[in-house]
Amino acid sequence: AFAIDREGRRVRFRDAPLDLTRYEYALLAALLQRPGAILSRAQLMERGWDHASDSADRTVDTHVKTLRAKLRAAGAQDDPIRTHRGVGYALDV
Repeated sequence: AFAIDREGRRVRFRDAPLDLTRYEYALLAALLQRPGAILSRAQLMERGWDHASDSADRTVDTHVKTLRAKLRAAGAQDDPIRTHRGVGYALDV
């Protein structure tokens, strides 16, 4: 369902291009690298933010929320991003 162009920093979902911010792209790229694996907020921030220690945990949650909305708009029937409360997020592909 996902096709990633790491050089161009673009992702397609079901052949539809996703218009992602750099943080949304970084989150999705990190989750796509390890499908099914639970990544903590700290791990996701390390992969996507220049100064991860300067940002709050809720920053990741906010970007996951907007990423989910874009996936729904692109035709996702079920949310492919799973929340593991108190632990982090995983991607079902």
